[in-house]
Amino acid sequence: MFAVPPELIDTPHEHDPVMLREVVASAGVEAGAVVVDGTFGRGGYARGILKEQPDCRYIGLDRDPAAVEYGKALAEELSGLEIHHAAFSDMETVVTALGLESVDVIVLDLGVSSPQIDQADRGFSFGKDGPLDMRMDTSRGQSAADVVNAMPEGDLADVIYKYGEERRSRAVAKAIVLAREEAPIETTGRLADIVRSVVRRAKDGIDPATRTFQGLRIHVNDELGELERGLDAAERLLAPGGRLVIVTFHSLEDRIVKAFLKARSSKQAEAGRLLPWEEESTPTQAPTFTLINKKPLEAQKDECRANPRARSAKLRAATRTTTAA
Repeated sequence: MFAVPPELIDTPHEHDPVMLREVVASAGVEAGAVVVDGTFGRGGYARGILKEQPDCRYIGLDRDPAAVEYGKALAEELSGLEIHHAAFSDMETVVTALGLESVDVIVLDLGVSSPQIDQADRGFSFGKDGPLDMRMDTSRGQSAADVVNAMPEGDLADVIYKYGEERRSRAVAKAIVLAREEAPIETTGRLADIVRSVVRRAKDGIDPATRTFQGLRIHVNDELGELERGLDAAERLLAPGGRLVIVTFHSLEDRIVKAFLKARSSKQAEAGRLLPWEEESTPTQAPTFTLINKKPLEAQKDECRANPRARSAKLRAATRTTTAA
């Protein structure tokens, strides 16, 4: 039995990893493999993969100190598991420091973990009132409160529109600026109420504050920049035949992953216009990945019924070729 300190114990369903069956199958971890889990969270994928293939080295990374502490406790029970406090975009630095030149599998789950969402003091959700923080790593960077209380109205509207895809972003930004003139916005509940004052509930029932919270979270954690850097690092770090497995949860990040894999799995002519007689002799840029599935996998119906958060999940996977990055 896995035992963790009482202060790290969450409710039973908070450890359920999304699309575990598909992740384990797509990763195809073999004996002796080196696996990098760039978003360790509460170790759901680690448990599943190490159960399927215990004879592997499993390197878990997370920029959330709480997840790192949890992982260290879990590592005492799971042989082969080691935990490092780092963003997944820094995976090359971590792996190189361990004396490794390459790895065999890289797994990324781009969703916010359930404990982060459900713990009010993390400030990710308006479901429970708490400090307006939203940082994955609470030891560094600006919090969401810092952003909403200091960012100019125009820039704030841009963040909410670009990352939250909120059509009423200008109205939301204006309402935030007016509210912060009265008093600093310090809690998730107050921010949610401000957004609801200018955004109506959609027909799909989604809370009016949802998109604004998403936009601020992505900005605070530089999630899309982190993803782009992480994909580039994975391309350089994976050994030939190695596998990249990524689970996304919203359209912005999925577009980035889709575009990256499409570009890296297709032959592309070198830049520049060519004369007809030059085309045949012109070398092409060979693909660095081959797609495992042409279309993304989605969570199965039984999982979606048991865990509604799985409904938006998409899994994309690819195998590294021998072409140098």
